[in-house]
Amino acid sequence: MSFNDLQKVLDERKTQSLYRRRQLLQSPQGAVIRVDGKTLLNFSANDYLGLANHPEIVASFKRAADEFGVGGGASHLVNGHSHHHHQLELELAAHCGRSRALLFCSGYMANVGVINALIGKGDGVFQDKLNHASLLDGGLLSGAAFQRYLHNDVNSLAIKLARSSASRKLVVSDAVFSMDGNIADLPALVKTAKAHDAWLMVDDAHGVGVLGKTGAGCSEMYGLSEEDVPVLMGTLGKAFGTSGAFVAGSEALIETLIQFSRTYIYTTSMPPAIAAATRTSLAIVQKEHWRREHLSLLIEQFKGGCEQLGLHLLPSSTAIQPIMIGAAQTAMAVSDKLLALGMQVKAIRAPTVPVGQARLRVTLSAAHSENDIKQLLGALAQVTKEIDIEYPC
Repeated sequence: MSFNDLQKVLDERKTQSLYRRRQLLQSPQGAVIRVDGKTLLNFSANDYLGLANHPEIVASFKRAADEFGVGGGASHLVNGHSHHHHQLELELAAHCGRSRALLFCSGYMANVGVINALIGKGDGVFQDKLNHASLLDGGLLSGAAFQRYLHNDVNSLAIKLARSSASRKLVVSDAVFSMDGNIADLPALVKTAKAHDAWLMVDDAHGVGVLGKTGAGCSEMYGLSEEDVPVLMGTLGKAFGTSGAFVAGSEALIETLIQFSRTYIYTTSMPPAIAAATRTSLAIVQKEHWRREHLSLLIEQFKGGCEQLGLHLLPSSTAIQPIMIGAAQTAMAVSDKLLALGMQVKAIRAPTVPVGQARLRVTLSAAHSENDIKQLLGALAQVTKEIDIEYPC
């Protein structure tokens, strides 16, 4: 296969309105950003609590960089495990009500590393059909028998678990599904996993920091313990506004990951300054409840406005509010129209979502104001007059 063949594939993606392009961000993340020379209202970031450019967090990063330098310098198991890494692990474990926590450089590395450390050939992994790509890749790479159950359908899961003769069984689910915004029925998953002697792993990347009374995520929201959800993953680059990820659970789980998780063992630790900044972010998450309360009000305002406009929203109560469009070409056209009106709202297309289910993935933040939401709804009203975006149910 020559590179000419590769170009043909790329050209085909362009004709299908599936080609991905990068934009140049020229400002910090926030409700208002500057992209490619344009000032835009930002509805496409995962900075749910508006902490990515918080002055206290930035100051913590700077102080720690002066103290510890920039790079981690080595893996955690050599000499890259700094004071701030260690303290952050302790603080995250306490925040999530777990015995211990372990830091990873990204959510992708955490998911792949955890799944492959826990299961292998002769075992079984059972995943929700709409799980994040990192979870699916982790399952496929593990060598375990890989099965996908129908989205948020515990009956489908139970049937597959009952038919399995695997030595170990690992059930894996997102807590908040990143492209749909809905929340998994975690209590039902807990019950089903226990009934079939399976472990449950939950990826709460979009819930930790945002959901639950103290921002400890979906497990806190549902009142689920370490025994109920023995493997809990959360990311730091969304609600916490920094970078990296963590896995929380029992002493045995964390020690197993330290011994066997290749994505933990064989990589340089995150910069200590990132860990220090995240410690400050965590303190803000715990203290400033108004951020979650304000975000909830904005979500209800947006949903109500979309209902008045006759837009087809997926049933989501989270900061992820997908407007269903259908055709990829139409989704791109709507996104471009909104961009011209000063709104950054990205179109999500196949293969991230199924063919024919392209959507605008609107993400809201505590950094937004009620007026920001009004402006977005006004722009959507204008665009709907120019383009028919009624989703073909």
